[in-house]
Amino acid sequence: MTTTPPTPPVQDFIRYDLLTQKALRGVVHDVLARVAREGAPGDHHFYISFRTTDPDVRLSQRLRAEYPAEMTIVLQHQFWDLTVREDGFEVGLSFRNIPEKLSVPFASVTGFFDPSVQFGLKFDNPDAPGAADEDVDGETSGAAVEPLRQPEPSGTDEQGADASPAAASEGGAEVVSLDKFRKK
Repeated sequence: MTTTPPTPPVQDFIRYDLLTQKALRGVVHDVLARVAREGAPGDHHFYISFRTTDPDVRLSQRLRAEYPAEMTIVLQHQFWDLTVREDGFEVGLSFRNIPEKLSVPFASVTGFFDPSVQFGLKFDNPDAPGAADEDVDGETSGAAVEPLRQPEPSGTDEQGADASPAAASEGGAEVVSLDKFRKK
């Protein structure tokens, strides 16, 4: 009886996980660019979560102290000066009646959710320790594309501004993971 040696896991030199995340961040870019040009159509509005620790994120020291790791903003009725660049966006928001200008690179975005149509994306952080580690099947972990449940806003201003930070939460709608398309 002859046995064949186990096949070693294939290494993904192309990094499909990163390419997929880049493409999906392009969806966020295109949606925000359209909103900047035309305004939000219908009932569309957006919860955008991002890492506040990333070096290119620009926000006040007050907000950075209040949200030292991550925050979620809501773009619905009360935001202004939305500017979208290839690498990120800037927006004016009111936090407890204090106007703020935020600048967020798309690479810092961790989640995007449009509750009007139950569409959401959750992004991995490829630079996080262990993000490219192998999983139990010996494959590198891939980009997760998961809808986010609508976060509960916190810190709204006295007028109930929709553009306030919120705590992100997971779950809710159907989860679509790229892992299900991987060869096992």
